[in-house]
Amino acid sequence: MGSSRWLPLLIVVFYMAALLAVGFRFSRRQTSTDRYFTAKRSIPGWATGLSLLATLISSVTFIAYPGSAYAGNWTNLVPGFMVVLVLMLAGTVMIPFFRHAIGVSAYEYFGKRFGYPARVYSSMAFSLGHFSKMGFVFYLLALTAGSMTGWNTDRLIIVVGIITVAYTLVGGIEAVVWADVIQGFVLWIGIAICLAYLLFLPPGGPAAVVHLAWSSHKISLGSMAPDLTKPTFLVLSLYGFFFYLQKYTADQTIVQRYLVAKSDRAALRGIALGAALCVPVWTLFMLIGTLCWAFYRTTGEALPAYINKADKIFPFFITTHVPAGLAGLFLAALFGAAIANLSSDLNSLAAIGVQDYYLVLRPRATERQKLFAAKSIVAIAGLLCVVVATLLAHTQGTALSLWYTISGIVAGGLAGLFLLAFLCARASHTAAYIGIGASVLFTAWATLTLGGGKIWDLGSFNFPLHEYMIGVIGHLVLLGAGYAASFVFPNKVPAQRELTLWAWRRNRVISAQPSPVHQVYS
Repeated sequence: MGSSRWLPLLIVVFYMAALLAVGFRFSRRQTSTDRYFTAKRSIPGWATGLSLLATLISSVTFIAYPGSAYAGNWTNLVPGFMVVLVLMLAGTVMIPFFRHAIGVSAYEYFGKRFGYPARVYSSMAFSLGHFSKMGFVFYLLALTAGSMTGWNTDRLIIVVGIITVAYTLVGGIEAVVWADVIQGFVLWIGIAICLAYLLFLPPGGPAAVVHLAWSSHKISLGSMAPDLTKPTFLVLSLYGFFFYLQKYTADQTIVQRYLVAKSDRAALRGIALGAALCVPVWTLFMLIGTLCWAFYRTTGEALPAYINKADKIFPFFITTHVPAGLAGLFLAALFGAAIANLSSDLNSLAAIGVQDYYLVLRPRATERQKLFAAKSIVAIAGLLCVVVATLLAHTQGTALSLWYTISGIVAGGLAGLFLLAFLCARASHTAAYIGIGASVLFTAWATLTLGGGKIWDLGSFNFPLHEYMIGVIGHLVLLGAGYAASFVFPNKVPAQRELTLWAWRRNRVISAQPSPVHQVYS
């Protein structure tokens, strides 16, 4: 950034210090794991919603969405639309159910329903999936900040890792949530600044760039053909539906947001607010990528040779066309988004580490010992994330496609497991394990034979569909195989059959009916 490179650095340092201050502000309250993981269910609904927004918005959104739109169209926006559909179909049931069925860990439900092995499988699937995602968050942050400032990528990853671990370790979920609230406001400021420059800098102004983008089919949602071998609208819709069904039913970072709210109604309002804000944010970042494409077409400005990936275009535009102070604010928002996203993941990993593993080994552990274990897990997981980030720093292809592919593969059929547990009362633990085994075998086969058998070529027996379909089919395989096995291995434990949608609805109806005493005196 030339002579002005210190101004963005000062803004970033100030913002990072503010986030750390939030962490230390809540550090004295962290006297129990209930406070550390759920804030004793004291967070207002609106803050829960903004925290969810920050949890779902990361450097993937800041960089990969504009890169995807610049290189193609708005096809990769399609999965995001499914978050609204998932909440419309199941949000009013899942949120109050989880708030009353579990304590801290989302995978406690699978343990109650199918036994401890199912709890271990689901928590491990979450952990593996989120380690891959956290690595991409680090990678994209380093890519962007390095291209904008010239900062060393390795040092940047280490510094961000230290800040993230420190802030998460001392402040618990309360620090995560309230820092997310701050990040939500900064995010919208950053978006507004970028859109203003992209719309009004080119000759002809907003009308010219929007007309060019529209006439060039850059604002298209992709092919509507019923083709499952390409990233069509159908493929991305199916992927998005199961991806967000998995997130809202078996993702600790989301389920934990249900638990921190003051009441069921506050939780529902907060989650709905977060989802409602996410879709416009994703859309605006797609618009930013499209406007970057239109800007360089209308101005005729040449891109330097080192801008060899679509993911690098938007950061380059910020560096060369936005004043240093405003660019620094954008950079601070990017850092804040990455840290907010990572801190949420780290707190969630600590929650399942303590609840699903540590307390099984040490059921009589004191609160002090549990808190020490939680903070140790945060530190260890943060270190591992730094290692993963360095391994992913030189990945090929657009980051968004890579993230979708990896997250779809390692999701482990968790949405299918939840559907089997929640909808199929007759499904026993044996049936669930058969379903899990079938899903794992399918995922391994599809992954190894993907793309014409790049890893393991089986000829006509290679996986024939698009890579996004692996996760979709993996969920359905688990559900189908588990349900079929339930006819051979039915569930005969009444307490487990009560942990289903049908029993939950029946109990809600009974509890809503007036008591005989109330009927007499009403």
